[in-house]
Amino acid sequence: MTVLRSTLDSASADYAANRAAMLDKLAEVDAEHAKALAGGGPKYTERHRARGRLLPRERIELLVDRDSPLLELSALAAYGTEFPVGASVVTAVGVVEGTECVIVANDPTVRGGASNPWSLRKTLRAMEIARTNRLPLVNLVESGGADLQNQKEIFIPGGQVFRDLTRLSAAGVPTVSIVFGNSTAGGAYVPGMSDHVVMIRERSKVFLAGPPLVKMATGEDADDESLGGAQMHARVSGLADHLAGDEVEAIGLGRRIVANLRWRKLGSPPSLPPDEPRYDPEELLGIVPPDLRRPFDPRDVIARFADGSRFDEVKPDYGPSLVTGWASVHGHPVGVLANARGVLFSQESQKAAQFIQLANVARIPLLFLHNTTGYMVGTDYEQGGIIKHGAMMINAVSNSTVPHLSLLIGASYGAGHYGMCGRAYDPRFLFAWPSAKSAVMGAAQLAGTMSIVARQAAAAAGRPYDEDADRVVRTMVENQIEAESLPMVLSGLLYDDGVIDPRDTRAVLGLCLSAVQNAPDPGPGPYGIFRM
Repeated sequence: MTVLRSTLDSASADYAANRAAMLDKLAEVDAEHAKALAGGGPKYTERHRARGRLLPRERIELLVDRDSPLLELSALAAYGTEFPVGASVVTAVGVVEGTECVIVANDPTVRGGASNPWSLRKTLRAMEIARTNRLPLVNLVESGGADLQNQKEIFIPGGQVFRDLTRLSAAGVPTVSIVFGNSTAGGAYVPGMSDHVVMIRERSKVFLAGPPLVKMATGEDADDESLGGAQMHARVSGLADHLAGDEVEAIGLGRRIVANLRWRKLGSPPSLPPDEPRYDPEELLGIVPPDLRRPFDPRDVIARFADGSRFDEVKPDYGPSLVTGWASVHGHPVGVLANARGVLFSQESQKAAQFIQLANVARIPLLFLHNTTGYMVGTDYEQGGIIKHGAMMINAVSNSTVPHLSLLIGASYGAGHYGMCGRAYDPRFLFAWPSAKSAVMGAAQLAGTMSIVARQAAAAAGRPYDEDADRVVRTMVENQIEAESLPMVLSGLLYDDGVIDPRDTRAVLGLCLSAVQNAPDPGPGPYGIFRM
């Protein structure tokens, strides 16, 4: 394969400015992530430790293989809402006994691990990743069930957790629950619907209703142990398959359960040399300018995460605003579509559709690197068929059967976000750099469009237009859209699976490409390659 020659000048003033801006954005992300790491705060963390219990990330650290990669998901969930950043649950893809698993761990330092609306959405996304990629699911349970103050937002959709657990099992995807403390009410159905259950003597409590509710409902006086204790479930109800003496032993039993699955991937193993890139990944910090209207060459990005910086470009002289070609990451072949100059024209759209079909015939996963302002508009472009050519690209993305990964590194606006496999198009994984922005259009364009419409409405009604009010409204709208398009806001809404450090791009992509190979290849669609 061709080795890329990077055009990046790491000694330039532009590079230094870009790097400084990216580091500032990373510092903002790190500050918010620190809030998730803090859980319920020092008071509740210390109280939890005083009870001899581990924190959720400590449990995960003991569960996964030593020195193996761990990819935390949706770390900024609930950012910008009334709920704590992180949404009182930790989700991740980690390697357990050599097997990639999805891990869901309640954080009991936040309202006892009770589930709020964002906890639910984050958990459901993790379960979707387990299902689509055929990854065993390990639940580290310590939860009081739904946060009752928010029950109206949780109760109805919350039933999907239990439905999905049973569907994972029916699809042959193993589900494991390790219960560390309370698993109450709806939370009791998590171990109740798991294939394998580990409980801890004198710690685990699993019941549909605790003693106070039982007293209110039936008049019965019941104690925790006889009602739902670990020993009762191990000896009487049969809900517990394994009984541990402490948390460390319970986690060890969980690891043994995963080892005994004898899990086998159904996809393709790595097939290309996993050489390190020839260019320093540290330089990824200085590529994207803070002003996303300024173009940058995505080949400089590819050169810093692809194996050996190798990239065989397809149609380099046709539709140059979109780069397409073949690379590999940690030995896994991948087809790359990367926006070069923002706008998608008819040629770029046709080029993308053909390349997606090529990848489907070859059964190679696709990686979409977003930096697009959308499809080109204007009389000439409409007459030239931009709608049908954009639709052609979106059709190809929608019906492609190979795994898709998406990474937002710059702008991702309008229908270009769809054509580049945005969240609504079900990529297996979608991550963003701190430099990314996504909205229906850029803030200035949206505010300007609203101004033009208002001005036309005033003219049609025969009334004078208030220019001072227009300036105020435009500024307000522009500020609002700018704030709403930032990656932390979008990540808080779970429109991606996390905001990542650009320097971690190769590791993140490598783990994702490995994870998607757990699932069987569904085979190509009904068509071959149409010359566009």
